[in-house]
Amino acid sequence: MAALRGLLQRPLASYYLLISSSALLLVIGLTMVFSATSVKAYVSNGNAFAMITKQVLFALIGLVAFWVCQRLPARTFRALGKPTLGAALLLLVILDLLMVYARLARLEGNPQFGPLKADLLWLYLGPIQVQPSELAKFGLVLWGADLLARKGEALGWWRELATPLFPVVALLFVLVGYNDLGTMLCLLSLVVGMLWAAGVRLRVFGTLSALGLAGIGLLVAAASIGGGSGEEGAENYRLARLTSFFNPPENCEQFTCYQALQARYAIDHGGWFGVGLGKSSLKWGYLPAEHNDFIFAVVAEELGVVGCVVVLALFAVLAYTGLRIARRVDDPFRRLAAAAVTTWLISQAVINIGGVVGLLPITGLPLPFISDGGSALVVTLAAVGMLASFARAEPDAARALNARPPARWVRLLWAPLPPLPPSPGPRKATKAAKAAAATSAKAGTQGVASERRR
Repeated sequence: MAALRGLLQRPLASYYLLISSSALLLVIGLTMVFSATSVKAYVSNGNAFAMITKQVLFALIGLVAFWVCQRLPARTFRALGKPTLGAALLLLVILDLLMVYARLARLEGNPQFGPLKADLLWLYLGPIQVQPSELAKFGLVLWGADLLARKGEALGWWRELATPLFPVVALLFVLVGYNDLGTMLCLLSLVVGMLWAAGVRLRVFGTLSALGLAGIGLLVAAASIGGGSGEEGAENYRLARLTSFFNPPENCEQFTCYQALQARYAIDHGGWFGVGLGKSSLKWGYLPAEHNDFIFAVVAEELGVVGCVVVLALFAVLAYTGLRIARRVDDPFRRLAAAAVTTWLISQAVINIGGVVGLLPITGLPLPFISDGGSALVVTLAAVGMLASFARAEPDAARALNARPPARWVRLLWAPLPPLPPSPGPRKATKAAKAAAATSAKAGTQGVASERRR
């Protein structure tokens, strides 16, 4: 423990913990995506590497985004908040309008308008496929952290939170939750984590909880009129997921618990040490979304409890590191953004894993770093790059890097030196000197007065 404490007290411990945990999760994710998709890709395309090639390409794009974000200063992230959130809102409006038009016109297949095509959660801009809700997470982090940092102590007043944070967040929740209730819950966790780091009063969280539950109820009911993948007149699939959660998968109806039951079979089949990498049998068409939402079940079957513990431990290290960065940085924006990103990634992992193992209702969220998905992986790596930039800006880390700067080519190819924080030493010395001077003057005055009394 003494050695561990010594390692954690190093100036760049946060940076190295963040890089190592994220890199290991990314490697595990690429390995498991290949294992989960190779069979289906070979059957459909005759090439077992068809789907993993796309995921590797998105991982490379994400690493470029990571590299760019870790080089940017805090003022650049603050400036990017409004454009990023505005672009996400615009894409979400286009996506929802196309989906609503398809419902009203009773179109078969994916609605399309010129080069724009919608597919439930994805928007196609010609050949480019994006998931606007993933961009909305990053935009909300940047814009919300900048807004709360500028308000400062005024956050104690309710009206400062009511405008413009709550209306924008409510609009974002409606646009995202209409098609994707799971991502809306992730956004709600993000906002709660950011407000908690800002020191907002507890009564605000009570009000948010009540409004959030009411909004979730409305979005669950929206599935009956075509929200998400629901159809008008058909059974509400969101309500069915919630009600089936309270029944054992073995006793509920087949179509509502099929995923949960197959995931339980996969976990049971894996046992303690798994059946071996690539040897899963449930991925042969039995487990739906085995490469995306339920990839943790494939991890449990192939790597067993040991592999699941490794993944959970890496997410725990990531959570500790993110909160450590939020606690150590001096800038309010960095503190709020680090807390928001950490809450976003960990809450999404908890919701996904909890749904797979049966501790939470199934919501359809991907597992960060692990699940297949291009937009999610690129945005996640960009957020981790921002955390890496904040880790290098910790006061101790910045002083250490500036005291022994790396070579010039390293700074050009990897990351520039962070700015030195203001030194508290002279300020404290000045205060001490002033206090000593005041004490001396007081003592001198008392001495003169006592002489006069004599």
